[in-house]
Amino acid sequence: MSTKNIALLAGGFSGEYDVSINSAENIAANLSADKYKVYTILVNRDRWFYEAENDSFDVDKNDFSLTMNGEKVKFDFAFITIHGTPGEDGKMQGYLDMLAIPYNTCDATTSAITMNKAYTKAIVESIHGLHTARSLRLFERDMHDVAIIAASLKFPLFIKPNNGGSSVGMSKVHNVAGLPEALQRAFKEDNQILIEEFIKGREFSIGVARLQGNIKVLPATEIISTKEFFDYEAKYSPGMSEEITPADLPQYKMEEIAGIVTEIYLRLNCKGMVRVDFILLKDTNDFYFIEVNTTPGQSAASLIPQQVRAAGMNLMAFYGELIEGH
Repeated sequence: MSTKNIALLAGGFSGEYDVSINSAENIAANLSADKYKVYTILVNRDRWFYEAENDSFDVDKNDFSLTMNGEKVKFDFAFITIHGTPGEDGKMQGYLDMLAIPYNTCDATTSAITMNKAYTKAIVESIHGLHTARSLRLFERDMHDVAIIAASLKFPLFIKPNNGGSSVGMSKVHNVAGLPEALQRAFKEDNQILIEEFIKGREFSIGVARLQGNIKVLPATEIISTKEFFDYEAKYSPGMSEEITPADLPQYKMEEIAGIVTEIYLRLNCKGMVRVDFILLKDTNDFYFIEVNTTPGQSAASLIPQQVRAAGMNLMAFYGELIEGH
């Protein structure tokens, strides 16, 4: 059996560069060496390159190949693990589509839409059992009248960049006085922002993947944060949040959630593995959609690897499925 050449794309142009590198290391360690020859390609704004034996080789973007020691290496598959642009927003997907190179994530259209929180909400809103927080979207060029914001939504409010893949630039605001600074912080990350009513409840995250042609919903993780919300610091600092996998939920609730997230996956035309973040409202346990993440973190401690293990699956088999199933 011949081995396949896999381009493992990591890095990117966002603040989550280091997280992406950690994801790539874990994926590389869990791709079968018998089946795959893995080349980790670092994607920066100025160059895409592969490092080997104290040397680095630039990718020829005309045909997505490497030339090393006079030999040309072409790729059978691209495994994208870039969080944020250009790996999560459809740009890399569009490039690979033009070269007819298969990859592990959603297609260019779905990747672009799901990076935009407001558009995603508009598509999933009518799913049975799914609720979304009331919200406003502001563009940087608009007038930002804090009185209008305060009159149309109930405090506390979440202010977040609309296109942020991570939680950078997010704030929670309890009254009008806090709005100007929060708007400024979010606009530093993006030229459009989302202002949402705060949903009080338990926070969860659940992986969904198409494996052997079937949609598989992984066990959910509950995120118990010591901070006011699961921000960048809580996400990546040890001890800031507790993650419980599988989450402590009754069987009937898990089945209801599995139905909703499967419908989200289908409605958005997702491919490969995605992660859906949601809140179960305090008292009623209603499902409130937060976002769908189409390039979820894959470091050893990340949520999807935790959930794969909790499902009794082997991570190597899981990643192999993502490659072979395309």
